[in-house]
Amino acid sequence: MATRRFLQESSARTLVAGDLQAVFLPDHGMLGASLRYKGVEILRRVEDLEAAAARGSSAGIPLLYPWANRLAESRYRVLGQEVVLDKSSPLLHFDEHGLPMHGVPWPLLRWLVTEARQEFITAQLDWFSSDLLALFPFRHRVELVATLRPDGLTLETTVVASSEGPVPVSFGFHPYFGFSELSRANWHLKLPAMRKLVLDGRGIPTGDEERFAGFNDELGESSFDDGFALMDEQTTFAVAGAACKVNVELLAGYRYAQVFAPKDKDYIALEPMTAPANALSNGRGLRFVAPGERFRAAFRIHIDCP
Repeated sequence: MATRRFLQESSARTLVAGDLQAVFLPDHGMLGASLRYKGVEILRRVEDLEAAAARGSSAGIPLLYPWANRLAESRYRVLGQEVVLDKSSPLLHFDEHGLPMHGVPWPLLRWLVTEARQEFITAQLDWFSSDLLALFPFRHRVELVATLRPDGLTLETTVVASSEGPVPVSFGFHPYFGFSELSRANWHLKLPAMRKLVLDGRGIPTGDEERFAGFNDELGESSFDDGFALMDEQTTFAVAGAACKVNVELLAGYRYAQVFAPKDKDYIALEPMTAPANALSNGRGLRFVAPGERFRAAFRIHIDCP
């Protein structure tokens, strides 16, 4: 019922293309709150969005902004600016170690819809207010375009820097997928060869990397909570159930990824990331948008259901 309330809000936008239907919530972070094929939900952790919102938990297809994953502490220094995060701020969420997690929680960012059609929606987020600049002091605009086709959903994100100065790029997405007709152990996961980021006990990259030859097998008892540096900016991750296969195709702008598949949960997250965790703190893999310029990142969720 709580999820239904979110989906029935007047601001919720439903896209339809063939047998696919997607729902986005512009008033709540432009969250991808549903992706259904012939009425069957492909996304996970969307059963109770109200509870997820109260906990600050990710769900569906959230944009993690302005940073994806964790920061090593409640402060960072970038472009000569020292940022000390207020731990009491309602605009922050913290993990079990007390580390700032996933930027501003999705329910708290209101986007402006600039165009909407049956298969297409564009929205923008202006990062100009004092409360947002206290967390990430770089004036800019974010544009998000969602395009639904009968075989998939494309999400294109553009960061537009103001004329005042450059903007660091460290966002990502956290799409959760699942299949109801097979147990999680029988889902087939295919990952490309990548460089695995060595993490410390808090999930923060140490700066070291290991060779990862890829994965192409049933999940079984395998568990993932790993960050990777991609060998190729255009690459594909895939997970398949008995009747459907989901491909996450990274098209542009994403050089890193996180795979999250806890063995005791009925979901898997295949997460495009523009930078590794903690990039705002240590600068590794961090890119910048020059004043007045644009940075574009895009990925596609391809649904293959014969």
